[in-house]
Amino acid sequence: MRSSLSLQRLLFAHQKKQVASLVQPASRPFRAYERRYQRATRGYRSVIGLKDVITRAQASDIIYVGDYHTYRPAQHTFAELVEASLSAERRVVLALEFVEGAKQKTLDAYLAGRLSERTFLKRIAHPYRGGFEIWPGFRRILELAKRHRLEVVAIDRRAGGSQSLERRDRYAAARIAQAAKAPDGPRVFVLMGQFHVIPGHLPRRVAEALGESRRSSFVIYQNAEGVWWKLARRGLAGSARAVELDEHSACVLTASPVVCQRSFLDYVEAEAGDAPLEASGLTKTFRLLSKNIGRLIGLPVGREIEAIEVVTASELDVMDRIARRGRFSGAELARLERALLSKGSALVPRARMVWLAGLSLSHAAEEAARFVRWVALGSPAEPVRGRADAFWASCYDEALGFFGSRLVNPARRSASLEEWVRQYEDRASPGHRAAAYVLATYAWAVTGAQQGRPLLPTAAALRARVCQGLGHLVGDALAQSFIDTRATRPFVRALFTQPLLTPATQFSLLAQKVLGPQPRQGYAAMTN
Repeated sequence: MRSSLSLQRLLFAHQKKQVASLVQPASRPFRAYERRYQRATRGYRSVIGLKDVITRAQASDIIYVGDYHTYRPAQHTFAELVEASLSAERRVVLALEFVEGAKQKTLDAYLAGRLSERTFLKRIAHPYRGGFEIWPGFRRILELAKRHRLEVVAIDRRAGGSQSLERRDRYAAARIAQAAKAPDGPRVFVLMGQFHVIPGHLPRRVAEALGESRRSSFVIYQNAEGVWWKLARRGLAGSARAVELDEHSACVLTASPVVCQRSFLDYVEAEAGDAPLEASGLTKTFRLLSKNIGRLIGLPVGREIEAIEVVTASELDVMDRIARRGRFSGAELARLERALLSKGSALVPRARMVWLAGLSLSHAAEEAARFVRWVALGSPAEPVRGRADAFWASCYDEALGFFGSRLVNPARRSASLEEWVRQYEDRASPGHRAAAYVLATYAWAVTGAQQGRPLLPTAAALRARVCQGLGHLVGDALAQSFIDTRATRPFVRALFTQPLLTPATQFSLLAQKVLGPQPRQGYAAMTN
């Protein structure tokens, strides 16, 4: 368990940096808000059952449930808690952050059946993001409300500036308090972002808004990281379903913090035509993807596919299983761990396993294409290469992986050359350095190595980003050529079956074939 817990910690830290790079820098008030949440959820008193959580919810007037918006099971858990607490004796009201209070009439019209789903989402300005969008989680809650004719109160408010969290809490509190003070004394279930629901934040503001109208409250967190890590250290992370923090709060556990983070990254990084995979059938889906990609290019995967197993970050014994199946030494396992962190998804041939950080169909298809190539090459052992050869081999691998994902998801597109140029020209962009390397290596590859080879990145994370960027450019062009029938099936089949004896030259020849001679935009941009 130790090696797998180590991977979870490394993934959490790695993904936390990724999340930070995708959102605006946190303000000082936000960091203080976050620290208060971390202090409130850094440990637990005892392990309890879900029935205990439901019992305590039923004994309270206001139940605050923490939400992780992009993690769909968080909303499903809320719906299950509500449904388990419904009774003929007491009315239940739902208070949701999902809709702004200013759109209450629109919400009421939808619940009454006067608006279609499409019109409702349009009027509340919900940002549609395809397969990874957050609406399906909330659809279940609103369907529950329709079925049981529950009142639903919209509690969100647009707010900017350093005091935005405080203003949103006060606004939500006023609406929650108003609902709770109804003459029939309803039980109010609140679903709001996890940071908001600690006692010192939203619940305190609700108590102030209630004034002399006293109401008991109970806080239910979901997958709080402090709680989860403490359980993991004690070997209980996979078995505990709920814990008691104190007499007024509990935490429900359905996934590790790594999985919740990944749901946000998948949401932000979701591409056109991408779709989330069902975790319960990953191996079956992967085998089907591999067979279909192999069939399209004329390379059957045969019986090798039956030995493949797919694992994700949600499984706590991942590294232990990889170590056993691949018979890796401690040093080899450490190198593999670093590789998994940098790649996000990877084929581990020696263990007959595929690692997926998220549940993206496109990313699974990339690994399926790599598996097809590995089988076509005769299931070779992973070669040991020098740094330069390893870089170009990785670029080639990324190109074929992206090509395979385009066969499965034709709507997928890589970042264009123009986008890389714009990113390079923006000196303040966090991707400026990666863009510089992508442009330089691209220019070298498509001009047939007329001049000396470009300087390659040495840092592992930067090298992985550049390989991915360059490989996706070439893989995208190869896929388009194949779709347009300019690249024939025999040509593509040869790409999958030829050993990489001279990776730099072979990648350059592939780039020239699918991209053609290009202006030396990379070098031009870097010398201006």
